[in-house]
Amino acid sequence: MEQYAIEMLHITKKFPGIIANDDITLQLKKGEIHALLGENGAGKSTLMSVLFGLYQPEEGTIKKDGVEVRINNPNDANDLGIGMVHQHFKLVECFTVLDNIILGVEPNKLGFLQKQEAREKVLALSEKYGLRVDPDAKIEDITVGMQQRTEILKMLYRDNEILIFDEPTAVLTPQEISELMLIMKNLAAEGKSILFISHKLNEIMEVADRCTVLRKGKYIGTVNTKDTTPESLSAMMVGRNVNFHVQKTPATPGEVVLSIENMTVASKVHKNNAVKNVSLKVRAGEIVCLAGIDGNGQSEFVYGLSGLEPLVSGKITLCGKDITKASIRERSVMGISHIPEDRHKHGLVLDYSLEDNLILQTYFGPEFTSSAGFLKRKSIRDYANRLIEQYDVRSGQGAITTARSMSGGNQQKAIIAREIDKAPELLIAVQPTRGLDVGAIEYIHKQLIAQRDAGKAVLLISLELDEVMDVPDRILVMYEGEIVGELDPKKTTQEELGLYMAGAKRDEVKA
Repeated sequence: MEQYAIEMLHITKKFPGIIANDDITLQLKKGEIHALLGENGAGKSTLMSVLFGLYQPEEGTIKKDGVEVRINNPNDANDLGIGMVHQHFKLVECFTVLDNIILGVEPNKLGFLQKQEAREKVLALSEKYGLRVDPDAKIEDITVGMQQRTEILKMLYRDNEILIFDEPTAVLTPQEISELMLIMKNLAAEGKSILFISHKLNEIMEVADRCTVLRKGKYIGTVNTKDTTPESLSAMMVGRNVNFHVQKTPATPGEVVLSIENMTVASKVHKNNAVKNVSLKVRAGEIVCLAGIDGNGQSEFVYGLSGLEPLVSGKITLCGKDITKASIRERSVMGISHIPEDRHKHGLVLDYSLEDNLILQTYFGPEFTSSAGFLKRKSIRDYANRLIEQYDVRSGQGAITTARSMSGGNQQKAIIAREIDKAPELLIAVQPTRGLDVGAIEYIHKQLIAQRDAGKAVLLISLELDEVMDVPDRILVMYEGEIVGELDPKKTTQEELGLYMAGAKRDEVKA
């Protein structure tokens, strides 16, 4: 009989208004990489949180190495050798990398902390697995990819044998994703068993041995990846065939909607400017993509454009009006919508209800506020219900659901619904499909193209090479805070784009 490292048998987990896991069975073999695939809100993270002791199931049993176990909290999970890298990292931002790794299992002698011993173990692990980190850097000062390495080292430091990766590549650059895939293969080769939640079918096909598919909280099936295709996996996941290629007619650009002249934005991390003397135009009826490897000034560019950061110098014009000194609200009212990179920091108030999040930028208008200054609750509820249905935002209690309790993908859909429904002149979409499943990605891409076809200007900032090649009408490449190339997606290749993104072609930039 097959020996399983972990068996989750007939797990049922309920929340108010929703059955997140409905009689799900998952079996993880020793030394395998087992992918867990499903739409946003299918119950993947909930199932892994049950295994890690964050939630208690209403029904079902968990076995480790054939023996039934009770996991009441994450400490029990760690004692059983189960570790988890969460989709939204669980790190203390003002602590160093080393302090985060050893937190809760600090080595001590006679009550005195033995940091040198811990440092040597961490450095040995980082060398062995190719997880380069600076142990003394503070979490708040390092990249997202470095934060993820810290989370992985946290598991390895505790000698965990069962490793859970929840959407590990959602926030990584293509280069960091390749590194992580290699690390996962090396860990599995050493005998560690890995559960890997992902929406990205190409990653599952590359690293996973088997894949279990969930849909709307139910178990659909488990397949060997070598015996399946991305198309059949996506059909299992969303219950229909998904079109992987964006369907669109050629663009017919009109008047200039956004004009940026010589924009310079300071960096928070170092003394140099993050954005240096950038000029560009986006016209009505076109999608322009700002591509580049993460950390080359794209975030600061968007902060300057949306009003989150002041400009060092430069001028921003929207529909012929100078908005360089305008406030964030003024820019919003004048016709800018912004789908932000960090949905938790800049996109949502997590402890507000879904309906209140959907009116964050419009609540002060006559549609939602009476002349006496009171919110029109019925109008807000009706508006929220319309967007929830139109954009298929799934939540346990509908409009009154707390945003924090929703899955990451459904939080993203709520932001996109709010920003597109404002009918903006300029839509700034930063990583709009981050953490979304293939069905939702297909839908969001259609929404971006519908905005373009309605004569709106769309500025897309993306790290996904497929998205960069497929969706826009023009590609601008940013490297070290400067625009180093303009490419036609119909005429360029991923290889040429990669060279521009790495800075190899910056000397060839057209005047």
